[in-house]
Amino acid sequence: MASKKARLTTGPVGRQMVSMTAPVLFGIFTMMLQGFVDAYFIGRVGDDALAALGFAFPVLMIVSSVAIGLGAGTSSVVARAIGADDHNRARRLSTDSLILSFLITVVVCVIGFLTIGPLFRLLGAPESMLPLIAGYMRILYVGVPFVVVGMVGMSSMRATGDTRLPSMLMVIAAIFNVILDPILIFGLGPAPEMGLNGAAMAALISRAGIFIGMLYFLRVRLDMLSFYRAKLADVRSSWADILHVGIPAAGTNAIIPIATAVITAMLARYGPDAVAGFGVASRVEALMLVMFYALSATIGPFVGQNLSAGRADRIFRALRMSTIFCLSAGLVIAIFLAAMSSILPALFSDNPAVTDVATLFLLIAPISYGTYGMVMVMNASFNGMGKPMPAVFISVARMVVIYVPLAFLLNRQFGIAGIFAAYALTNVVSGILAYGWAHASVREQTEKHAVPATDSI
Repeated sequence: MASKKARLTTGPVGRQMVSMTAPVLFGIFTMMLQGFVDAYFIGRVGDDALAALGFAFPVLMIVSSVAIGLGAGTSSVVARAIGADDHNRARRLSTDSLILSFLITVVVCVIGFLTIGPLFRLLGAPESMLPLIAGYMRILYVGVPFVVVGMVGMSSMRATGDTRLPSMLMVIAAIFNVILDPILIFGLGPAPEMGLNGAAMAALISRAGIFIGMLYFLRVRLDMLSFYRAKLADVRSSWADILHVGIPAAGTNAIIPIATAVITAMLARYGPDAVAGFGVASRVEALMLVMFYALSATIGPFVGQNLSAGRADRIFRALRMSTIFCLSAGLVIAIFLAAMSSILPALFSDNPAVTDVATLFLLIAPISYGTYGMVMVMNASFNGMGKPMPAVFISVARMVVIYVPLAFLLNRQFGIAGIFAAYALTNVVSGILAYGWAHASVREQTEKHAVPATDSI
């Protein structure tokens, strides 16, 4: 079975990183492109629907942060178990992670259903928009277990070194979602016209497909699910190991949407059109950052397996290559978005009040995407090592200590442009911080395993 061998502890580092990252890149890109198409179709419904999507965006990011955190915890412990040749433990951890993520998402869904009205009022949503937002969110909350448990299961797949299967599931689900979008949003054929709710329903159905496929491949192809009744002590031990990384990782990712919610409330003072423009720009940004998401998804398993195998030199080399890639790709993205800054927003809305805000963001924020990619990769490497607290500190410093206060300050001086400039400056400072900390941590790991420190990040 695929789980019987630690794939990532031997062989050329660069070739392995490329072969792992490429399928993840394609899978995540397809999912992000599907979100891009979602926003396009929703924009055809009207600016109110687009603004509702903008208000919902930080909440969806919080839900995603739970999945990302649990996935990071699962990937870290499973990869380290595989690297240590403890395959029974890896299988137990993979199984228990699915149970844990399901229980947590039930709590998230209940809280979400009960707080829709108060939460979105707090975010500055007009009272007239609350029914539209509430309908959209109720359907999405039903799909949360499929999303979170599916993502956690795919993290177990990647922990084995197999990135092709989870990427294939993501691609199939994204294509299915895109097909369902116009049918359910506009009521094509026998389907009723559901508007914004149709986009939520399409997402629910496609994520359910990922969930089913994930269970099949984990059991049949990878032998990473156990149906033997485990002792309660063993399950609790698994959950403790997963949450040791998962809770800080979830908190790390939750900080971003919480800060984004504050920024959304700040932009709401300029009107719903400003929020809609920010929502459009956020969708474009997510699509452009897909390569960094992919790299951060693969660096964790790579670090985890090599850490348990005593190959700190390989970790060091992988982080050095990742840093060079992030800075180079960031420069290319910034140039591309500067050229397309007035074209892309027009795909979503013909309202100048919306497109002007999106254009402004795409001119300012991308300058810092290279260093933002560094933050993602370094934080993922900390999680892979089973040392999540540096990632927590970096994320708190980035969003709470630097971004929000700086946004308040520059907003007073320069308006919306100041908010976006604060974001760019924050990414640069955070990238430098993450670089330095990861450099020190890798050197410490190198000395621990007595591997000559011949590389530098």
